[in-house]
Amino acid sequence: MEPGTLLYDPATDKVGEYQDHLGKYAMLRPVGGGTEWSADPKTLRPPTDSERVRAGVKAANRQSLNNPTKNPPLEPAIDLSVAPRPYPDCPTCDELATLRRAAAKELDYSAASDANVLLRRHHAEAHTKAHTEAHAE
Repeated sequence: MEPGTLLYDPATDKVGEYQDHLGKYAMLRPVGGGTEWSADPKTLRPPTDSERVRAGVKAANRQSLNNPTKNPPLEPAIDLSVAPRPYPDCPTCDELATLRRAAAKELDYSAASDANVLLRRHHAEAHTKAHTEAHAE
């Protein structure tokens, strides 16, 4: 296993980033940082798309709670009932939009909503100028 690989630990029902082995255990760290935990490597598996998105949302929420000035609330002018569109030629936008479509196809509306949250956050961080111009009208 390569460091940074995402793995699902069924014993804790969490997705973590593989760090290293310690004796017979795999050491995992929560997505986005935090306290490592040990897991039985025999039980670990790759996370599903839904599990991976949920872990990303948890990390984003944790980051917002720890530093609210870095992640201000969305502008009230944004209609949250409309799904955000991916920006052209942006692999991250495309990946999140694909995850949203897959979740909606499986009627997993929670995962689809999580993907929208991550896509809006990505827009605000990676496409700030375009994001501001699009909502200035």
